[in-house]
Amino acid sequence: MIKALAHLCVFARDLNRSREFYCGVLGLPQHFDFFKDGVLFGFYLQVSPGQFIEVFQAGPATETRQQRIHHFCFEVEDIDALREALIKHGVAVTPKKLGCDQTWQCWCKDPDGTDVEFQQYTPKSSQFTKTNCLVDW
Repeated sequence: MIKALAHLCVFARDLNRSREFYCGVLGLPQHFDFFKDGVLFGFYLQVSPGQFIEVFQAGPATETRQQRIHHFCFEVEDIDALREALIKHGVAVTPKKLGCDQTWQCWCKDPDGTDVEFQQYTPKSSQFTKTNCLVDW
C-alpha cells in the first residue's frame, strides 16, 4: 500500500533564510514554488528522486502551535484503496481531492493528532513537471 515517504512539511519564519540553509548550505535543489495571492508562500526541495521537503511560511497561528513539523506525507499506489482501508479500520479520512500540485491527496490524523497526508502522483504532478503551484486553500 505505502510506496515511500513522499515529503515532510516544515514551517519557516523566514522563507529566504530557510531557502539559503536548505539550498545554499545543504545543497538541496529547489524543485518548485508555492504562491498564495501572488506572493511566495513556500517551496519544494528535492532530497532524492521522489522524496521532498516542503517549506511553508509560518503565520501567527502556526507559531502559537509550537510545532515546526506540520505534517508528513506518504506516496501511495492506489489512493482509493488506501481510503477504503482507513475507513474499514475506523479512521476518519478526508475525501480524495486533486491538490494545487495536480496530485491526488487525502488526509487523516495519527493517534496523537499529527496530520498524515497520502498522495498519488499523476502525470501532471508538479513533483514531475516542476510546475509552480498556486495555493487555493
